[in-house]
Parts: sequence; C-alpha cells; structure tokens
Amino acid sequence: MPLDKPYLDVPGTTIFDAEQSRKGYWLNQFCMSLMKAENRARFLADQAAYLAEWPMTEAQKQAVLARDLNRAIAEGGNIYFLAKLGATHGKSFQQMAGSMTGMTENEYRDMMISGGRSVEGNRRIGEDGNAQVQHQPQGSAERPGF
Repeated sequence: MPLDKPYLDVPGTTIFDAEQSRKGYWLNQFCMSLMKAENRARFLADQAAYLAEWPMTEAQKQAVLARDLNRAIAEGGNIYFLAKLGATHGKSFQQMAGSMTGMTENEYRDMMISGGRSVEGNRRIGEDGNAQVQHQPQGSAERPGF
C-alpha cells in the first residue's frame, strides 16, 4: 500500500524521501565514490567506462554525462551527493545551483543576495486541490548541465 505523500504537490520540487533514496541508491553511491582522488581520475579519464561499472539506470547515466542535475535529482539523486560530481568537474555549489535554475553563476548569486526567489509560483497546491499560483520552471532547455 503506497504511503500518503501530501508533500508531492509542491510545484517544481522533487522531495528526497525513502522512495527517491531507493531509486537513486546507485547514482548516489557513484557520486560518493568521487570522494577518492583515484576514482575522480578514472572517471574523468573515461566517464562512460567508469559509469558502466555501476548498476545505475541508463537515464541516471545519461543525466551524469549531460551534467543535468535536475534530471539526476528526478532519477533519485540527492544534491549533497551530486555536489561531489560538480566538484569533480571543478564547479562550485553556486555554479551548480545556477545551472539548475537556468541562470549564470552571477545571476544566481545576485538573485540570492537580493533575497532569493519570490514565493509566487513556488507554493504548494491548496487544500482544495488547486494550485495557488502556477509554477514557472526556472531551468532552461538551452542551458543543460553545468
């Protein structure tokens, strides 16, 4: 019997719960492997070959190769584990967050310094089942990856 998950109605948000954790287990284990210098070197030398060693789904592998963090999160990735992937590619967390919102690093920084995103368009669906405000995706298909 599936659990009641009232939090799934947060527009544009993937909640990392037990189900997502199970889904992304090997993706997150791969990311943790990047904590070791020898694994980072092997991964950077031949990314596809290194990923082939992990029992990840093809969608997870493609998200890693495309450096598409939003897709990786949808596939069960946890941002704290995915940060190791960004660091392996020499990216800061701020650069990664910018890529997830379709912004440059500077645009993202400036937005956060000025108070962050507005709650408008980022609210959960109301008790009546209707979205309080329609969510407008922040990401851009033209700027995948970091």
